[in-house]
Amino acid sequence: MTTARARGPRRRALLTGAAALLLTGCAGGRDGDGAAGRARAEAGRNTTALLARYDATLAAHAALAPRLRPLRAETARHAQAFGAAPTPAPSPSAPPPAVPDDPDEALAALAAAERRTADGHTAALAAAPPELARLLASVAAAGASHAYLLGADA
Repeated sequence: MTTARARGPRRRALLTGAAALLLTGCAGGRDGDGAAGRARAEAGRNTTALLARYDATLAAHAALAPRLRPLRAETARHAQAFGAAPTPAPSPSAPPPAVPDDPDEALAALAAAERRTADGHTAALAAAPPELARLLASVAAAGASHAYLLGADA
């Protein structure tokens, strides 16, 4: 008698493969011109700004690093998928985002930034071509889950 494992691939392997296909399909092409290119660039800028907020929060509250580093790393991958640099380039004219002194307030501010960024990605879906829409939807869903994990919806 054969067990369920012997008959086919494991659920984790299927999910991992599906996620890899989704990310490969979404990030494969680039909409370099027109409205789609502008939407991709804007999403990249917004995601890079979110990275700057993660970095400022980590600099202000080192004790939050175990909680924030995995979310920041995923956000950096999102920026790359949009074609933005994985690490925000410091601009001499742009001050770093303000971070509250209280760690709980800092987490709430970061969660609110995640929610705003996710909402922006969701709003851009309607005008986006299918490839970009899939990427925006995926990143918006991840941002919403980050906001939840940071405590915005708790």
